[in-house]
Amino acid sequence: RTCDQLRCTACDFRVSLFNDYIWDQSCDYLFFRNNMPELSKLRAKMVKKKGARAYACQCSWRSISELTDLQTDQQLRWVCGKH
Repeated sequence: RTCDQLRCTACDFRVSLFNDYIWDQSCDYLFFRNNMPELSKLRAKMVKKKGARAYACQCSWRSISELTDLQTDQQLRWVCGKH
């Protein structure tokens, strides 16, 4: 289970999540900075992968394919946006 209301304290954007996708390895900071949160533009760098999940805000992104504790990633500034 994961919080579906994640928010980034660095860029103040809501974290978007996409089931059954990962981010292409060519993704970089400027891609997300220029294209978040427009799904039509983000799709250009999304790769279909069953069972995975792609997360992104305007300044950070992650592709997760197995159970992972995102709180252990010191670079992420994602917190629960409250329910």
